[in-house]
Amino acid sequence: MNPVTQSEINKAAWGACDTFRGVVDPSIYKDYVLTMLFLKYVSDVWKDHKARYVAEHPEAPDLVEAMMQQEAFVLPEGSSFDALHKRRHEAGNGERIDKALHAFEEANGDKLRDVFQDISFNSNKLGAEEQKNDILRHLMEDFAKPQLDLRPSRVGQLDIIGGAYEYLISRFAATAGKKAGEFYTPAEVSTLMARLVDPQEGDDICDPACGSASLLMKCGRQIRDRTGTKRYALFGQEAIGSTWALAKMNLFLHGEENHQVEWGDTIRNPKLRTSDDMLRHFDVVVANPPFSLDKWGTEAAETDKFGRFRRGIPPRTKGDYAFILHMIETLKPKTGRMAVVVPHGVLFRGSSEGRIRQKLIEENLLDAVIGLPEKLFFGTGIPAAILVFRKSKPDTSVLFIDASREFQAGTNQNALTEVQLDKITGEFSARKTVDKYAYLATVDEIAENDFNLNVPRYVDTFEEEAEIDLMAVRGERTRLKSDLVELETRMVGYLEELGYGS
Repeated sequence: MNPVTQSEINKAAWGACDTFRGVVDPSIYKDYVLTMLFLKYVSDVWKDHKARYVAEHPEAPDLVEAMMQQEAFVLPEGSSFDALHKRRHEAGNGERIDKALHAFEEANGDKLRDVFQDISFNSNKLGAEEQKNDILRHLMEDFAKPQLDLRPSRVGQLDIIGGAYEYLISRFAATAGKKAGEFYTPAEVSTLMARLVDPQEGDDICDPACGSASLLMKCGRQIRDRTGTKRYALFGQEAIGSTWALAKMNLFLHGEENHQVEWGDTIRNPKLRTSDDMLRHFDVVVANPPFSLDKWGTEAAETDKFGRFRRGIPPRTKGDYAFILHMIETLKPKTGRMAVVVPHGVLFRGSSEGRIRQKLIEENLLDAVIGLPEKLFFGTGIPAAILVFRKSKPDTSVLFIDASREFQAGTNQNALTEVQLDKITGEFSARKTVDKYAYLATVDEIAENDFNLNVPRYVDTFEEEAEIDLMAVRGERTRLKSDLVELETRMVGYLEELGYGS
């Protein structure tokens, strides 16, 4: 039997979305498709393992049952995809799927607690009862196709399913407009950020605005690819319930068992705490938080019991520094390093943001400022930057990199190629001035610029135009006039030969 490829699974999973197209908005149906993929995979694993155990112990059904209760996920009777698919022609598909998911959640305790509570297949978002029943029947039929047989004995390693999930999330992001930023960071930006913070074996890694957890998992992947081990722990928090559910399913489908991802508002109610109710500290913190979030929680900032805003309180209508200050407060004192995506206004806006920025620089926490190209992020065309902070720096300099002009252009979306990623990370590691690309600035230079971090103030990308030789231009003009006179004379001759002479 030919091995199944990632692209085959991706194509089949994306094809399952055809049921919804033109009927339901992608921002709504993505949750249904991704949840069904999760249930289908767990069901196929359950079926595959049970068949193997029965073959190994044909005379011991009690032993088989006991072994099934030790599976990564327990699937109660009637909650499997096959059980739902069998009854797809009956009325009440939405209610039946919701009940199955509830039983599935209950049977798996802490692992899946609340994961499906924001996702209702019985919702009127899918239309009136008859239409809804029809849509869900088609969806189950799409997932029942042979191409989406996700049994491990057929598809092999776990990552092919995680890859399909990630592929679907990226495709949904491409069609979701502004809402895409709520759940997805483009893969190459995640890769870049992971390389900048250089996660190591044994690290605790956190994303306080984790979306669907793609950035978080990219950091773990760096360690796995380098060491072949999973000796690290992933932590995250996400404010939007349905997106938090995507993160949980995404982590499980990638085999990331060692994680703690909480649901809630990171600024108003940070949930990653120690036993004595202090903020938990991490070796690596990464995030692509919402740009300039309005109403981020300024009213509670003055009395913040974690002291996150002692350097100043960000403006009420721009929460960028609220996330930055939270992240810095959660860094381990010696090993802590972080990378955060920010809009360019964070680099130069004044008032309270200017004062916070000055203090962070004077405390020698800022390590690098990297300007990115425009149109990299889904839902916004504006260029962004990555700020890198480090708790224990070897010197007081700050590296500026202008990577804004080198990218792979696309119709609606630009991208960073592997060559461009290598260049950025290479210069970040080399930490020296490179003409028209990078500049290593001293604190004094930054202070002279009033702590303005706008990249063009430090990296001069101006290209001098070649001087114009006016005498050469005059000579060329005279030659062209002479050529034109000669051409006119020849044209008159041709016309006379043809009988068109005057």
